Amino acid sequence: MSDEVTKHSPETVATVEKELRYIAAIVKQKGREIVSDYAITPPQFVALQWLEELGDMTIGELSNRLYLAFSTTTDLVDRMEKNELVKRVRDENDRRVVVVHLLAKGERIIQEVIEKRQHYLQEKLVGFTEQEVAQLSSYLEKLHVHMKQD
Repeated sequence: MSDEVTKHSPETVATVEKELRYIAAIVKQKGREIVSDYAITPPQFVALQWLEELGDMTIGELSNRLYLAFSTTTDLVDRMEKNELVKRVRDENDRRVVVVHLLAKGERIIQEVIEKRQHYLQEKLVGFTEQEVAQLSSYLEKLHVHMKQD
């Protein structure tokens, strides 16, 4: 494959954008249905995912990742702490800094929800060959890499 820039037809790009938008909406809705089985909100789940992926972070860092106001993130963390999903911990090197730490109950919820989401996707991929799924995965990864460069 060449690194040459290929100009795609507007119609093809419009179709890809539309299908991605529809798929994203379905995945988001299904994710909300799955999360509703737990005592957490979708924004809390996203916060738990960031903590699981990146480790402990301050409320400011978390609010930036969630695209939420600091005060909104503080309220969100308060509720998650009350439900024993996370806890606030003082930084050992700088006692003025407080980080949010993911607890075992929060980790368990993330794993269960992700497993259910993967099971849902597995059901939807039944009509695909192994090669088609591998190609789809490869194409989505490639698109993701290009989008992260922005």
